[in-house]
Amino acid sequence: MRLLKDQDYLEKNIALRLDLNVPIKDGVVADATRIEACIPTIEQLLSANCKLLIISHLGRPTEGTFDKESSLEPVAKYLSNLLNLEIPLCREISFEECFKDGYQIAMLENIRCFEGEMNNELTLSKKIASICDIYVFDAFATAHRAQSSTYGAIIESKVSCAGLLVEKEVLSLTRAFKSFDAPLVSIVGGSKVSTKLSVLKKLSEISDHIIVGGGIANTFLLAKGFNVGRSLVETDMLVMAKSILEKGNCILPTEVFTAKSFDDHHSTMKSIDAIEDDDLILDINVDSSYKKVLETAKTIIWNGPAGVFEKEGFKNGTKYLASIISSSNAFSIAGGGETIAAINEFIDPIKIGYISTAGGAFLEFLEGKKLPALEALGYDF
Repeated sequence: MRLLKDQDYLEKNIALRLDLNVPIKDGVVADATRIEACIPTIEQLLSANCKLLIISHLGRPTEGTFDKESSLEPVAKYLSNLLNLEIPLCREISFEECFKDGYQIAMLENIRCFEGEMNNELTLSKKIASICDIYVFDAFATAHRAQSSTYGAIIESKVSCAGLLVEKEVLSLTRAFKSFDAPLVSIVGGSKVSTKLSVLKKLSEISDHIIVGGGIANTFLLAKGFNVGRSLVETDMLVMAKSILEKGNCILPTEVFTAKSFDDHHSTMKSIDAIEDDDLILDINVDSSYKKVLETAKTIIWNGPAGVFEKEGFKNGTKYLASIISSSNAFSIAGGGETIAAINEFIDPIKIGYISTAGGAFLEFLEGKKLPALEALGYDF
């Protein structure tokens, strides 16, 4: 894969594709995790006296229209304060507008407001590529999308390469998924099997143990023949769940935390063979057996919570899993929005080997799919 460190980027005009798709509340950035993850690449380019045009998307606006709600203005202000540099917003893709005299850094308005972005139209891709000396792609969370700023511009640019964040993401994911040290223990949580079916299949093939949590665990428990009451399940996924269970490496809970309604924050711990017809399973009991399995691991992959950890009575499963992983000597990699939120709530993030900024791209890489942006950068799948 073409990397920034291998390019001559001194005093060049750089178009830098980042993922600054962050939550905005009342016109202010509510969570700057993704912005801060990009700072090393930005600072390295600025120290080389480059001029930067930052490109990003925010939400899903209608192409061809610019409005305040979809504007990157709050992001530009946050980054400006962080770098102590004025960052003007540009609505026109031209060299004169994007690389203005007197500014070392500028930001293009929400790229998804420009016609042709979502469909990877060649005209837009060439326009982006034409204004820069080097196109640096550092938005791993968008690497699974073949759009103008995530694929076409990479192909059309005279020189294109991966930024420091993408380099780090790919190295860490490759280490965890393709060249891992065994035993590998994978944890897959979340609400639905269907959204993570390919990942579950792939990880069940390569993992020594696979731990399932959340609504996914409910479907697996039902496939095993247990009563799950009124819990969230996907009956059309039962055959697939059974086929994964037949591999013999899937760990199911023996005890769970239940409630009679989703609005009930009071939890009751029950054995899985004592679930009543009106029970809702909202968390799993991560007992000492989980700890023993995780303590044997040399590599841990974690995606998705063990239960509805947003609710006070159902935090324990996710909290205890996070605690065990954080104290492990294994190389651990975690990804997905809910997983990152749980890590930030329960443990010191520095105790996880690597935390991916991506959700969909993280899962698709684990599935073994070819990510368009990485393919355009020369990554060997």
